[in-house]
Amino acid sequence: MTHHTSFLRWAALALAVAASAAHAQSASVEESAKKTAAGAGCFACHTISHQDLKGGQLPIGPAWQDVAAQYRGKPGAADFLTRVVLEGSNPYSSHWKNKAAGIAMPPNAVAITESDTRQVVYWILSLK
Repeated sequence: MTHHTSFLRWAALALAVAASAAHAQSASVEESAKKTAAGAGCFACHTISHQDLKGGQLPIGPAWQDVAAQYRGKPGAADFLTRVVLEGSNPYSSHWKNKAAGIAMPPNAVAITESDTRQVVYWILSLK
């Protein structure tokens, strides 16, 4: 085996290990964010993906995949969403019309820390 072939095999192995580690870290971040969100009661009003309710009722809060689609790539989105979680939302905002019940989100600073909120918000914004 030539030195070049050995190097290429080593490089391929290193890339495979790095990809595996990145996938494991991503799964770990996702599980941690879900656990944090569950502990703070977020799933009482939100789901990860849109789910139609029986009788045509709208969910209380928007699905997080919808939130990600609405805010992904917008400057300041993570800071804005972090503030909304901690301080509550504007009940007169209409950007979730026909997607959520239109009830304002209450302040949640007593249920979740700012750093945990940021972790959950960054995870939400990563959803496809």
